[in-house]
Amino acid sequence: MHIDIAGLPPEGIVFETSPLAELGLALHALSEPGHHPGLHGWATATSAALEPDLADRLHEAEFLWRSTFSDIFMPFAGVRGGDGRTGSTLAEDLDILDRLDDERFVSAALEFTCTSLYGTGSPSPLADAGMRARALDMASARGPRQVDFTRELLDDPVSVRGWVRRLLEDCDRAFFADTWRRAEVQLAADARHKTEVLRHKGVGAALGAVSAALSLDEQTGRISADKLTEATASAAGTGLTLIPTSFGWPHLTVLHAPGWRPVIVYPVHRPELPSPASVELLQLRMEALAHPLRMRICRNLARSPYTTGELAGSHGITPPEVSRHLAVLKKAGLVTTRRRGRYVLHSLDLTVVARLGSDFLEGVLR
Repeated sequence: MHIDIAGLPPEGIVFETSPLAELGLALHALSEPGHHPGLHGWATATSAALEPDLADRLHEAEFLWRSTFSDIFMPFAGVRGGDGRTGSTLAEDLDILDRLDDERFVSAALEFTCTSLYGTGSPSPLADAGMRARALDMASARGPRQVDFTRELLDDPVSVRGWVRRLLEDCDRAFFADTWRRAEVQLAADARHKTEVLRHKGVGAALGAVSAALSLDEQTGRISADKLTEATASAAGTGLTLIPTSFGWPHLTVLHAPGWRPVIVYPVHRPELPSPASVELLQLRMEALAHPLRMRICRNLARSPYTTGELAGSHGITPPEVSRHLAVLKKAGLVTTRRRGRYVLHSLDLTVVARLGSDFLEGVLR
């Protein structure tokens, strides 16, 4: 995924906090606790304390934040003629949401029905009969709640917008106000720190401080996000906003809708969290282990160090054949070597292998 920032002045890139974006990610963590094992205690306690009526309404609207993270949680990026600044309180962020025009609100709220068209600038289902029919058809595959919501939103967007705002305000009263008070200080400090890095060391250093999954090509002025998504957005004429979150890991969310200001929502760094493995490296490791003979070699190397000759004798193949398989495993970072006298011993890196499952999960969720 790429964001073009060529020609964008330094002041066009800003770090901000957003209570509404944080609320959306908190709701996602409540709906998908398996994505966020570090938040299990918070999610369990918060869910248990919800009033039944609020829990039912959250269940009714969870497609806004469960399988897709709707852009309605970042309305500052889509208000036509806006300055791209977030609100300092949830109420201010919701006021910005009220300023989002109906077409953009509806398209953002219905992202779960048209994810394949996200980023193409397709017509609004409010104005295009074909898109309306498609939205209703796609909603039907998700269940009756989504169909009812979609139909009501298309028929009376004003009423549904009011319902959504009241739901989010009730979340604030029920649990989020306290959650935000605890998170705001850390997030604001992170945004200030990244702003200082941006000011004194440049865009590349600031992106490196945000996430190892972000990089900048200085020659082309293009930011790359290492995600299993292919898309391109431009920050020319709009700018770029980066928002820290305490709920996001392992997700790195990138808003890239046409006409909207690009936004990157990134998890704040915590020392206990590992650096993300690149998608390319993850693919390399999985392909290396896909060969049955390399799997059997790994079985040997997981038990104790082996020389090339020992592996050749154990598997009935020639040393050059073993060397070729070991080269693949080494390139993938799965095998280490050390010398003992005139012998070279190969071992399986158990720490790397043990992380393969979580690396895969983080890679596909990022």
